[in-house]
Amino acid sequence: MGDVAHLGHVEVYSDRFEESLDFYTRIYGLKLSLLEQDTAWLRAWDDYEFHSLKLTRHHTTGVGHIGYRAESPEALERRVAAITAAGYKTHGWFDDDPGHGRAFRFEDPFGHVFELYYDTRRAEPAEGDRPALKNMASKFTAQGASPRRLDHLNLLATDVAAFRRFMETCLGSRVTEMIQLDNGRVGGCWFTVNNKTYDLACTEEHGRGDGRLHHVTYATDQREDILRAADIFLENGVHIETGPHKHAIQGTFFLYVWEPAGNRMELANAGARLILAPDHAPVVWTETERKKGQAWGLKTIETFHTHGTPPVKSDH
Repeated sequence: MGDVAHLGHVEVYSDRFEESLDFYTRIYGLKLSLLEQDTAWLRAWDDYEFHSLKLTRHHTTGVGHIGYRAESPEALERRVAAITAAGYKTHGWFDDDPGHGRAFRFEDPFGHVFELYYDTRRAEPAEGDRPALKNMASKFTAQGASPRRLDHLNLLATDVAAFRRFMETCLGSRVTEMIQLDNGRVGGCWFTVNNKTYDLACTEEHGRGDGRLHHVTYATDQREDILRAADIFLENGVHIETGPHKHAIQGTFFLYVWEPAGNRMELANAGARLILAPDHAPVVWTETERKKGQAWGLKTIETFHTHGTPPVKSDH
């Protein structure tokens, strides 16, 4: 293990804040930890931290920042020194979020803002939300789709190889799977900082945008949870983009929807595979292999390559 423990939270922008908040709580099934005028702090029922998703009212959509928790205060300082020495754009220290202590913010070459922190605020279930089993963060309430925990997110970049260097340098991430295109470019990389198969993916930007989000994913316990969620989304008029189906890369069972503001959200059964081998080499997929589609033959739909947030003119 390195200096970084795990993906902690993602800030998502919405220009339809009230509708997005209703989606995330009533339909997607996250728990509300705190609501202020323009910001909501949310978490899944077994996320141990105060929040895993920060929803912020904004004039546009997309990702505000991505938060990773360090292994220790000393590890945080080591990472900050490495980031500063590497010459990436930095935003300095911030200590104004109710969900965690001071955090150091920095930026990848494509405009995505990251932050590293160690001191954190734990989940604080109310009296009626306390679990019967003390090893769970809160009670399972079966509200909406009710995912168990934050799993990963996918960002878009015009140069995935450059993004890979950023992740390896700044977070100590390693690549578990990747796509090698025929033209020599890297089409996508899947990164981890621990023994999960991945906590962040980066795929090639096809929409000429900067700093865009592809999707955020929460994990369910089993495939049946995702099938049930598809019916919940259908009944509530949520746009189902693709799935349920199984990915070839990483092997997760998936379902993609768009929340009211247009941000893509995924539910995935993502807990079965772990990377335990200390000498694991990245699994490399060719362009020909990827054109075969997903694991059971479902072809990747066009919007999956073009839609991201915030939108650009080439989005469909």
